[in-house]
Amino acid sequence: MTAPQPKAEGSLPFLPYGRQSIEDDDIAAVSAALRGDYLTTGPLIARFEQALCEAVKAQNAVVCSNGTAALYMAAKALGIGPGSTVIVPSITFLATASAPHLAGAEIVFADVDPDSGLMRPSDLENALARVGGKADAVFNVHLNGQCGAVETIAQIARQHSMKILDDASHAIGTRYRLGGDEKCVGENALSDMTIFSFHPVKTVTMGEGGAVTTNDPQWAEALTLQRSHGMTRDPALFETEEDAFDGPGVPNPWYYELTEPGFNWRATDIQCALGLSQLAKLTRFAARRRALAAAYDSLLAPLAPVLLPVAHTHCLPTLHLYPVLIDFAALGISRAEIMAKLGAEGIGSQVHYYPVHRQRYYAARYGRTELPGADRYYARALSLPFYAAMTISDVARVVETLKRVFGL
Repeated sequence: MTAPQPKAEGSLPFLPYGRQSIEDDDIAAVSAALRGDYLTTGPLIARFEQALCEAVKAQNAVVCSNGTAALYMAAKALGIGPGSTVIVPSITFLATASAPHLAGAEIVFADVDPDSGLMRPSDLENALARVGGKADAVFNVHLNGQCGAVETIAQIARQHSMKILDDASHAIGTRYRLGGDEKCVGENALSDMTIFSFHPVKTVTMGEGGAVTTNDPQWAEALTLQRSHGMTRDPALFETEEDAFDGPGVPNPWYYELTEPGFNWRATDIQCALGLSQLAKLTRFAARRRALAAAYDSLLAPLAPVLLPVAHTHCLPTLHLYPVLIDFAALGISRAEIMAKLGAEGIGSQVHYYPVHRQRYYAARYGRTELPGADRYYARALSLPFYAAMTISDVARVVETLKRVFGL
């Protein structure tokens, strides 16, 4: 069972660009958590982390309150701080840049492929050239659920001694080929860490939530410290021995120690209960999203070249969004007008994303960088309704409505 959707004019339901798919077992899982002994810092935290590790083949996972927290925690655990430089593709949500910047880093924005929105190896090389070939990390974004040339990007990053974080907020369930093997996004076959977001419009939701995966146990320990104020209750990490211990090797039961000041980024057992229930459906949700994407690809084909789906890459994606690229000038109608006309017929849409390098804060800080690929992608992008509870008939309705709005 899914929650009721708002109605459009007439009898047809409104189709938002994205939404959660909540079923009876999800509600039951949250209800059970609410009746349990722990609402937070309880057993469901570790259970969710283990389930996520199994789902994406990671060795360690640290769950947290949201994807932005995951990005910040990861930046800190990777040693990013004042004096650091981080390369970020411009087509992404604000947090990919702002989280490492809040940790102290300066951001260098990379261009992207104008047809996929993904950072290319040449874009990374050009961004590096602007800072003399020296940067501390690259935060590579798997936009819409697709991953690009991850192997070549990793080779470039390692040649320049850079850390690699995959922002997979859109890409849980996505897989790619590496040599003769198939790898999961989040497995960290090429990266140091991967972050996920579990916002309601994502493939799997916790209401709000995030996580970081890594195969390095020391980084996992650092992430855990970052999640909860930078404090530890592990006697092995205590340094103030006169206060920490009641005799040799006997820790005081009340004692905790601050390693460095941090924030409260903890996830609750309530969030993890929902996340566990949702994560068990990842295979089904992924298959449904692939079927919906295939239907869109087929039904939209006659609208080329004024409308094209975002370019496909050589991976097996679990798409979070279904964006298209529209030649608004050829149609003689603006994007805002199209969105308004679609909305009037019960079809939601959105733009992902306004290039971060053009945001007023970063433009004032760094000047207006010329990134033509990002500008070109943004100028044409429009995200259409896309979520697991949709039907193929819903997809057909969206396409027919687009044709009417376009006058085709």
